[in-house]
Amino acid sequence: MVEFGTANAMDFSGQGGLTLIDWLIVVVYASSTIGLGYYFSRRQRSTSEYFVGSGAMNPLLVGISLFATLLSTISYLSMPGETIAKGPVATVANLCAYPIAFLVVSRLFLDIYMRQRVTSAYELLEERLGLGIRLLGSVLFIAMRLVWMSLLVYIAAKAMTTMLGVGDEWIPLVVLVTGFVSVIYTSLGGLGAVVITDFLQFTLLFGGAWLVIGLVTYELGGFSWFPTSWQPTWDAQPAFSFDPRMRVTVLGTILSATLWQICTAGGDQVSVQRFMATRDAKAAKRAYLTQMCAGTLVATTLVLVGFALLGYFQQRPGELPAGLSLITDGDRIFPRFVSFHLPPGVTGLVVSAMFAAAMSSIDSGVNSITAVIMTDFLDRSGLKPKTEKGHVRWAQMLALTVGAIVVVGSTFIGHVPGNFTAMTQRTTNLLVTPIFGLFFFAMFVPFARAAGVLVGTIYGVTTAVLVAFSGSFYEVLAAGTSLDTTAISFQWISPVALGANLTAGLVACKIMNPEDSRQQILLKMAICLVPLLALVGLILGYPWIDQAPAP
Repeated sequence: MVEFGTANAMDFSGQGGLTLIDWLIVVVYASSTIGLGYYFSRRQRSTSEYFVGSGAMNPLLVGISLFATLLSTISYLSMPGETIAKGPVATVANLCAYPIAFLVVSRLFLDIYMRQRVTSAYELLEERLGLGIRLLGSVLFIAMRLVWMSLLVYIAAKAMTTMLGVGDEWIPLVVLVTGFVSVIYTSLGGLGAVVITDFLQFTLLFGGAWLVIGLVTYELGGFSWFPTSWQPTWDAQPAFSFDPRMRVTVLGTILSATLWQICTAGGDQVSVQRFMATRDAKAAKRAYLTQMCAGTLVATTLVLVGFALLGYFQQRPGELPAGLSLITDGDRIFPRFVSFHLPPGVTGLVVSAMFAAAMSSIDSGVNSITAVIMTDFLDRSGLKPKTEKGHVRWAQMLALTVGAIVVVGSTFIGHVPGNFTAMTQRTTNLLVTPIFGLFFFAMFVPFARAAGVLVGTIYGVTTAVLVAFSGSFYEVLAAGTSLDTTAISFQWISPVALGANLTAGLVACKIMNPEDSRQQILLKMAICLVPLLALVGLILGYPWIDQAPAP
């Protein structure tokens, strides 16, 4: 029997637990993905194949790829950490969002989208709202995905440094290596390589999580790790609270997760591009259902991983190194266990899964951003290559450039406050609802006007930023006073931003007239933006309205 606990109980500042065989497994995996990208690159004949796989890809593979793209790094690293340190509500309540989102997206959006075969989702905006709104959607998407990829690469690199037993100063190097491998195979192989490698990455990710659960169960001699009561390390997480500073509630989680799922599927190029890679609306719905099923399965598994690791270190506190706490360092427990408590070979497989999670975040984001830039900007200019082969080469070079920007951008993510879950919510939720708002007006508001939609977008982005970083704003405004300045919960970013966006946009569109002159449009826009000042004052002034500390 392998003694996992004794030999690995070592100081946290020591070297990582990866052996030669672990490194070989990681290198073989990385090399295989590059080889796969090269294989697909030899089959690329057009940008249609490069960006949407010629529209006939297997819906099962597309659904798995969509899940791996949107949730891989977040799921694999933040869900166990959140469960260990804060409690299971934020993850478990997410499961309620999947059936709601599936019904809304499959019945309201996919039939409309699949009637128009497009490369960029924002082509759908131009016919109804004009070129300006299409380009606005493209710019918002590019900004959102650059931040999103930078965040997820940073999270993965942070975990890798924990597993390697090195300091945070090594994060840029880990990011560089991870980004290099994923950008190479993505730029070579296009969406075909992305979807296949995402499927492999999902398999490793899911298998690695169950390996950890199985080994903890074996080591503890049963399921004594499963909690039967609320643990002392967990926060208060009620069903509902009238205090918006309550970090997590059941209702807040369901509402936030449902809106994120719907807005992402309804307005994010990463999702729409996957739907366009399938044959028809029926196949797109099967792909989306596959994504929802994969999300449910993996979320459940990762909660169990958090339970298992919490129980393991509660029963064996001596194996938790000095300076590492179950309460404050939940995000580091999973990587620590992988590196220092799994046997050789198994560690390499799980590290490959984490490596894969980071790459699946980069590959799809890079491919989608490249598709948007090529379709919405470069193809409109006079710089478009004359041959289809030259067009593909441009797309590949652009993918390399986007990847390089992500690597550089990840160095700034460490300044975002909170654990992995909070960091993710405070960055990825900033623009997802404003982008969805553009599609909502284009598809469901017959009296929509471009100027009114722009007003709504301004409201949405402004409120999202204010809620997401309210804690930082409160610290500045408090100026050393004793007032409670606890941040508004990240769970209210999407509901507040979407509510402000749609309300302001509908009002602005209603007062706009097709015959208005430019001066009249600008005057009406200015009038519509005046209440935004009151909304800003309400959000920033909240701690002074109610000075009672949050629970």
